[in-house]
Amino acid sequence: MSHAAAISSGKLPDELTQKYGTALDVWFDERFSKKLKEVEENKTPSLSIIATKGTMDWAYPPFILASTASALGWDVNVFFTFYGLELLKKDLNLQVSPLGNPGMPMKMPFGPKWFKGINWNIPNLIMASVPGFEKVATGLMKKTVKNNGVASIQELRDVCVEAGVNLVACQMTVDLFGYKRDDFIPEVKDWIGAASFLPVAQKSDVCLFI
Repeated sequence: MSHAAAISSGKLPDELTQKYGTALDVWFDERFSKKLKEVEENKTPSLSIIATKGTMDWAYPPFILASTASALGWDVNVFFTFYGLELLKKDLNLQVSPLGNPGMPMKMPFGPKWFKGINWNIPNLIMASVPGFEKVATGLMKKTVKNNGVASIQELRDVCVEAGVNLVACQMTVDLFGYKRDDFIPEVKDWIGAASFLPVAQKSDVCLFI
Protein backbone atom coordinates (compact mmCIF):
# COMPACT_ATOMS: atom_id res chain seq x y z
CA MET A 1 0.00 0.00 0.00
CA SER A 2 1.34 3.46 -0.90
CA HIS A 3 1.91 6.15 1.73
CA ALA A 4 -0.95 8.21 0.28
CA ALA A 5 -3.36 5.28 0.46
CA ALA A 6 -2.29 4.45 4.00
CA ILE A 7 -2.78 8.04 5.17
CA SER A 8 -6.19 8.30 3.47
CA SER A 9 -7.28 5.13 5.27
CA GLY A 10 -6.40 6.70 8.61
CA LYS A 11 -3.26 4.65 9.18
CA LEU A 12 0.29 5.96 9.05
CA PRO A 13 3.11 3.74 7.76
CA ASP A 14 5.48 2.49 10.46
CA GLU A 15 8.45 4.33 8.98
CA LEU A 16 6.58 7.65 9.02
CA THR A 17 5.40 7.05 12.56
CA GLN A 18 8.93 6.26 13.72
CA LYS A 19 10.44 9.22 11.92
CA TYR A 20 7.81 11.89 12.52
CA GLY A 21 5.78 10.45 15.41
CA THR A 22 6.86 12.97 18.04
CA ALA A 23 6.46 15.93 15.68
CA LEU A 24 3.01 14.71 14.62
CA ASP A 25 1.94 14.33 18.26
CA VAL A 26 2.98 17.91 18.96
CA TRP A 27 1.20 19.15 15.83
CA PHE A 28 -2.02 17.34 16.70
CA ASP A 29 -1.91 18.54 20.33
CA GLU A 30 -1.42 22.14 19.24
CA ARG A 31 -4.20 21.92 16.67
CA PHE A 32 -6.55 20.26 19.17
CA SER A 33 -5.82 22.93 21.79
CA LYS A 34 -6.43 25.66 19.24
CA LYS A 35 -9.78 24.15 18.23
CA LEU A 36 -10.84 23.82 21.86
CA LYS A 37 -9.95 27.46 22.47
CA GLU A 38 -11.94 28.55 19.41
CA VAL A 39 -14.97 26.57 20.59
CA GLU A 40 -14.67 28.03 24.09
CA GLU A 41 -14.36 31.60 22.81
CA ASN A 42 -17.34 31.24 20.48
CA LYS A 43 -19.56 29.56 23.06
CA THR A 44 -22.35 31.59 24.66
CA PRO A 45 -22.35 31.08 28.47
CA SER A 46 -25.62 29.95 30.01
CA LEU A 47 -27.27 30.35 33.40
CA SER A 48 -30.19 28.44 34.91
CA ILE A 49 -31.90 29.62 38.09
CA ILE A 50 -34.53 27.79 40.13
CA ALA A 51 -36.55 30.42 42.04
CA THR A 52 -38.59 29.06 44.96
CA LYS A 53 -39.18 32.07 47.23
CA GLY A 54 -42.08 34.51 47.01
CA THR A 55 -41.19 37.35 49.38
CA MET A 56 -39.89 40.77 48.39
CA ASP A 57 -36.38 40.26 49.78
CA TRP A 58 -35.99 36.87 48.05
CA ALA A 59 -37.29 38.25 44.76
CA TYR A 60 -34.16 40.36 44.26
CA PRO A 61 -31.50 37.61 43.88
CA PRO A 62 -33.01 35.76 40.87
CA PHE A 63 -33.92 38.93 38.97
CA ILE A 64 -30.60 40.68 39.68
CA LEU A 65 -28.57 37.62 38.65
CA ALA A 66 -30.73 36.96 35.58
CA SER A 67 -30.65 40.56 34.34
CA THR A 68 -26.90 40.85 34.94
CA ALA A 69 -26.11 37.59 33.13
CA SER A 70 -28.32 38.60 30.22
CA ALA A 71 -26.57 41.98 29.99
CA LEU A 72 -23.29 40.07 29.70
CA GLY A 73 -24.69 38.20 26.71
CA TRP A 74 -25.52 34.93 28.48
CA ASP A 75 -28.47 32.67 27.73
CA VAL A 76 -30.62 32.75 30.86
CA ASN A 77 -33.47 30.51 32.02
CA VAL A 78 -35.34 31.02 35.30
CA PHE A 79 -37.67 28.27 36.55
CA PHE A 80 -40.26 29.59 39.03
CA THR A 81 -41.70 26.89 41.25
CA PHE A 82 -43.81 26.77 44.44
CA TYR A 83 -43.81 30.22 46.11
CA GLY A 84 -41.50 31.53 43.41
CA LEU A 85 -44.55 31.73 41.15
CA GLU A 86 -45.52 34.89 43.05
CA LEU A 87 -42.75 36.65 41.15
CA LEU A 88 -44.51 36.01 37.84
CA LYS A 89 -47.92 37.34 38.84
CA LYS A 90 -49.37 40.40 37.14
CA ASP A 91 -49.94 41.96 40.56
CA LEU A 92 -46.64 41.97 42.45
CA ASN A 93 -47.95 42.28 45.99
CA LEU A 94 -44.78 41.04 47.66
CA GLN A 95 -44.14 41.34 51.38
CA VAL A 96 -41.08 41.05 53.61
CA SER A 97 -41.19 38.48 56.41
CA PRO A 98 -38.30 38.85 58.87
CA LEU A 99 -39.96 36.24 61.07
CA GLY A 100 -37.78 33.12 61.12
CA ASN A 101 -35.02 34.94 59.24
CA PRO A 102 -32.54 35.98 61.97
CA GLY A 103 -29.89 36.82 59.38
CA MET A 104 -32.00 39.70 58.09
CA PRO A 105 -31.07 43.07 59.69
CA MET A 106 -33.86 45.56 60.26
CA LYS A 107 -32.55 48.89 58.91
CA MET A 108 -34.24 52.22 59.49
CA PRO A 109 -34.50 54.30 56.29
CA PHE A 110 -34.77 57.59 58.17
CA GLY A 111 -32.83 59.60 60.74
CA PRO A 112 -29.11 60.45 60.96
CA LYS A 113 -26.48 58.25 59.33
CA TRP A 114 -25.42 56.55 62.58
CA PHE A 115 -29.06 55.67 63.32
CA LYS A 116 -29.65 54.22 59.84
CA GLY A 117 -26.51 52.10 60.23
CA ILE A 118 -27.84 50.16 63.21
CA ASN A 119 -28.96 46.55 62.68
CA TRP A 120 -32.16 46.15 64.67
CA ASN A 121 -32.17 42.42 65.41
CA ILE A 122 -35.70 42.18 66.72
CA PRO A 123 -36.54 38.82 68.39
CA ASN A 124 -38.95 36.54 66.55
CA LEU A 125 -41.23 36.50 69.60
CA ILE A 126 -41.85 40.23 69.22
CA MET A 127 -42.28 40.03 65.44
CA ALA A 128 -44.82 37.23 65.79
CA SER A 129 -46.88 38.99 68.45
CA VAL A 130 -47.02 42.51 66.99
CA PRO A 131 -50.00 42.88 64.60
CA GLY A 132 -49.07 44.21 61.18
CA PHE A 133 -45.33 43.79 61.73
CA GLU A 134 -44.81 42.37 58.22
CA LYS A 135 -46.41 45.46 56.66
CA VAL A 136 -44.08 47.66 58.71
CA ALA A 137 -41.06 45.59 57.65
CA THR A 138 -42.16 45.75 54.01
CA GLY A 139 -42.59 49.50 54.17
CA LEU A 140 -39.15 49.96 55.71
CA MET A 141 -37.56 47.72 53.06
CA LYS A 142 -39.23 49.61 50.20
CA LYS A 143 -38.08 52.92 51.66
CA THR A 144 -34.51 51.64 52.09
CA VAL A 145 -34.45 50.36 48.50
CA LYS A 146 -35.73 53.70 47.19
CA ASN A 147 -33.28 55.74 49.29
CA ASN A 148 -30.36 53.75 47.86
CA GLY A 149 -31.47 54.05 44.24
CA VAL A 150 -32.03 50.30 43.83
CA ALA A 151 -34.51 49.23 41.15
CA SER A 152 -37.85 47.81 42.23
CA ILE A 153 -38.81 44.18 41.63
CA GLN A 154 -41.16 45.31 38.86
CA GLU A 155 -38.37 47.23 37.15
CA LEU A 156 -35.92 44.33 37.41
CA ARG A 157 -38.50 41.94 36.00
CA ASP A 158 -39.17 44.30 33.11
CA VAL A 159 -35.44 44.43 32.39
CA CYS A 160 -35.32 40.62 32.30
CA VAL A 161 -38.24 40.51 29.88
CA GLU A 162 -36.70 43.13 27.60
CA ALA A 163 -33.33 41.33 27.69
CA GLY A 164 -34.89 38.06 26.54
CA VAL A 165 -34.55 36.07 29.76
CA ASN A 166 -36.63 32.89 29.54
CA LEU A 167 -39.10 33.09 32.42
CA VAL A 168 -40.52 29.60 32.90
CA ALA A 169 -43.38 28.58 35.21
CA CYS A 170 -43.76 25.23 36.95
CA GLN A 171 -47.02 23.78 35.63
CA MET A 172 -47.27 21.29 38.51
CA THR A 173 -47.23 24.11 41.07
CA VAL A 174 -49.75 26.12 39.06
CA ASP A 175 -52.12 23.15 39.21
CA LEU A 176 -51.31 22.45 42.87
CA PHE A 177 -52.21 25.95 44.04
CA GLY A 178 -55.18 26.32 41.71
CA TYR A 179 -53.73 29.22 39.75
CA LYS A 180 -54.85 30.22 36.28
CA ARG A 181 -52.48 31.24 33.52
CA ASP A 182 -54.28 34.58 33.35
CA ASP A 183 -52.93 35.29 36.86
CA PHE A 184 -49.45 35.62 35.39
CA ILE A 185 -47.70 38.01 33.02
CA PRO A 186 -48.02 37.10 29.32
CA GLU A 187 -44.22 37.07 28.96
CA VAL A 188 -43.97 33.65 30.64
CA LYS A 189 -42.11 31.65 27.97
CA ASP A 190 -43.24 28.17 28.92
CA TRP A 191 -45.27 26.08 31.36
CA ILE A 192 -43.32 22.92 32.13
CA GLY A 193 -42.44 20.50 34.90
CA ALA A 194 -39.17 19.66 36.61
CA ALA A 195 -38.50 16.79 34.20
CA SER A 196 -38.43 19.26 31.31
CA PHE A 197 -36.34 21.90 33.05
CA LEU A 198 -33.64 19.68 34.55
CA PRO A 199 -32.07 18.82 31.16
CA VAL A 200 -31.81 22.56 30.49
CA ALA A 201 -30.16 23.12 33.86
CA GLN A 202 -27.84 20.17 33.31
CA LYS A 203 -26.42 21.75 30.16
CA SER A 204 -25.99 25.20 31.72
CA ASP A 205 -22.58 26.53 32.66
CA VAL A 206 -24.00 27.85 35.94
CA CYS A 207 -27.04 26.54 37.81
CA LEU A 208 -28.39 28.20 40.98
CA PHE A 209 -31.13 27.27 43.45
CA ILE A 210 -32.67 30.26 45.23
